[in-house]
Parts: sequence; C-alpha cells; structure tokens
Amino acid sequence: MTVLRPVRAGNAFEETVERLLQAIKLGVVPPGGKLPPERELAVRLGISRVTLREAIRALSDAGYLDVRRGRYGGAFVTYEPPAPDARDLRQAVAEMGRDDLADALTFRLAVECGAAQVLAGTELAGERRALLLRRLTELNEASLEDYRRLDTAFHLSIAELTGSTLLTTACADARSRVSDLLNAIPMLQVNLDHAAVQHRAIVDAILAGDPDAARRAMTEHLEGTAALLRAFLA
Repeated sequence: MTVLRPVRAGNAFEETVERLLQAIKLGVVPPGGKLPPERELAVRLGISRVTLREAIRALSDAGYLDVRRGRYGGAFVTYEPPAPDARDLRQAVAEMGRDDLADALTFRLAVECGAAQVLAGTELAGERRALLLRRLTELNEASLEDYRRLDTAFHLSIAELTGSTLLTTACADARSRVSDLLNAIPMLQVNLDHAAVQHRAIVDAILAGDPDAARRAMTEHLEGTAALLRAFLA
C-alpha cells in the first residue's frame, strides 16, 4: 500500500487523514475491508499511535470507518463509492473547474505513461510478472460494483512494479485527483470491452519489453478515458 507512506511531522494529523482517505477512496482498502493493525500502520506512516487514533476517529465520525473493539476488532471501511451518474460527474467538474480538470488529466497522462514506459524497460519475471497478469485477470473478471476499484489496482500496480516510490506516489495522487470523476462515469459495456482490449495491449507491450509500445498503449487508453469524460460533459 504505497499510498500509506510516511507523513510530514509538521502536519501529521492532517496528512494522516489524507493518506487514509486516499487509501479508502481509491479502494486500496475495499468496502468492508480492515485497515492494517494500529501498530503496523503507525510505523508505516511514521506517526505516533495517538495521532493515528485521532485520524481514525475523525474518519469514523465522518462515516468512512467503523471502529470495532475486541479480539476481532479494528477499523473497517464503510465508505461505498456512489453509483455512476452523469449528473454527479457534471457536479464534480463544476466544483473542480475545467482548467483544474485539464491539468489533472495532463498530470495523469504524464505519470502513468511514464510508469508504463519505465516498467517495459525493466526485466519483469517471476512474482512481478505474475502480479501484473493477476491484476489484469481480476479486472477482466470484475463485477460492475468492483470494476473501478480493480481498475485502480491494475493501474497502480504498473507504477508499483517499477520499484519507484516517488513514481508510485505520483500515480496514486494523479488517480486521486480524478477518482470521483471516474466513479461517476456511467458503466457502458461497450466502453468496458474497449478498455479491456487497451489494458491487454498495455500488458502485452510491458511483457514484450517494448517501452515505446507500452507508452503508446497507455496514452491511447488514457486519452480514451479523457474523451469519454468530455462526452458525458458535453
């Protein structure tokens, strides 16, 4: 879970809330799933357990987590992404602003295409190869309810497999900026089928060790998503 990375000491509480909320909204910890144990999570975030408890309490009060005590307790995710709705998409864009939307899409294009290109230029074998193929299979077999979460997992796995924490963090941040918009896009089977072909092309290029093809495949895919967003906003 690269999104659960160390926070800066000066804004520990605020950044802890941000990290946890990002993990929840991106589906890194799915609905009904449990956050890592308190001791482990505090170490991973580089904060005190007191700060972590305060952040978890704030997210619990806001309805994102359900904190249960006892032997089988923990902090469980209660957040459920809203059902896709073009009206919600227009509302989200109105709140973001079209200039910020264009900037967010450009940022995502730059970092995710870069991640695909970098990964294709590295030797990918064994467990790393298997992980990428597993993420693709999980996405292809996903229900509509799980599709966006597993789509995020697939895209983030490409960055994570590069081994670059900075690149993975950038890709997670880029995804976070447009996650509400992506969640609001109506799920049309023709678009899902088209995306499946594009995802396969990305994986094939990476596994073939062809950086240029991987970058082109990712560019085509992300530009298609951007075009779909614009179509529903027209």
